[in-house]
Amino acid sequence: MKNILLLFFLGILIVSNAQSSYTLSADSKLTIDGTSTVHSWTVTANTLMGDLTVKDEVLNVINFEVAVSDIMSERGPTMDNKMHAALKKETHPKVVFVLEQVENDSVLVGHLTIAGTKKNIEISTTCNFNEDSIKIIGEKKIILQDFGIEPPTAMFGQIIVGDEVTVNFDLVFTKE
Repeated sequence: MKNILLLFFLGILIVSNAQSSYTLSADSKLTIDGTSTVHSWTVTANTLMGDLTVKDEVLNVINFEVAVSDIMSERGPTMDNKMHAALKKETHPKVVFVLEQVENDSVLVGHLTIAGTKKNIEISTTCNFNEDSIKIIGEKKIILQDFGIEPPTAMFGQIIVGDEVTVNFDLVFTKE
């Protein structure tokens, strides 16, 4: 009888400390909106990688990466090349977010590294938990110069990119 009770309590302990792992789905989307002295623009991040862990029904770990070389605009290679150079693609090929904690069930607090500069940030999100997936939706305004990025220019300085951009994301993580 003692062995049965021991196994029962051990089972409860294991279930109460259960973790679930999730991987970023191809259904995820991330865009960056900005302005210049001539027009507004949007670029799309085409290669996203990430995983997360939920422990006791709370986001516990998030590791998220964007390949700089696959952030593309609809305006063509000139804009893409200037953007990749500003993001220091050759020496820092990825933008990385690592979760430190979650506040109030939906504010992600962590480290964002862009162009080799790491900053602590808070991101307000909407998190939807389903049986086999987690969806995280939100946006974050970023000041380029906070990350050591000089806003790109064109046409001998006549066109200047605005210093503030907005990152919009709709991330879907599926259970492993």
